[in-house]
Amino acid sequence: MPDFNRVLEPGNIDQGMLNAVIEIPMGSHLKIEYDRTRAAFMIDRIEPSIYAKPVNYGFIPQTKDEDGDELDVLLVTSEPVPTGVWLECRIVGVLKFEDGGEGDHKIVAVAADDRDSGDAINGLDDLGERWQQKIAEHFTHYKDLKKPGTTKVLGWGDIEEAKKIIFESIERYKP
Repeated sequence: MPDFNRVLEPGNIDQGMLNAVIEIPMGSHLKIEYDRTRAAFMIDRIEPSIYAKPVNYGFIPQTKDEDGDELDVLLVTSEPVPTGVWLECRIVGVLKFEDGGEGDHKIVAVAADDRDSGDAINGLDDLGERWQQKIAEHFTHYKDLKKPGTTKVLGWGDIEEAKKIIFESIERYKP
């Protein structure tokens, strides 16, 4: 297994493009995380099935969010993307989020070449208010059975705000 933080760049953020490594496929309730020390994926825990991920979940290599982990990506596709796959994506916005009082933002993206539906998505508005509500509901409550009240959705941001957060995370990653 490659060490994604050594072999992949974050992407061409200025041009609205990022590289994403998928940890959890859409529909899975396995909490899979990339272990930087071992350069391998591991199952951290098994969530209740009612908290299956409504969207593919991964990270941007060579970034570090306020919580000390790589910056998260919510990848919108019509199909689940397998764990360990990386792809080039277009940035469409950001879910501003807190977990345990620390920033744990989620960059919303679509595959750079998604001829099924992604090519029609250029911003959060294209995903619709209902999609945003569903994602916010998931992240507000997915820890309720174990640690109620520890997560907080702070709102949504556009592409430019997403880029700003990515650039801050790239700076935070640098030694």
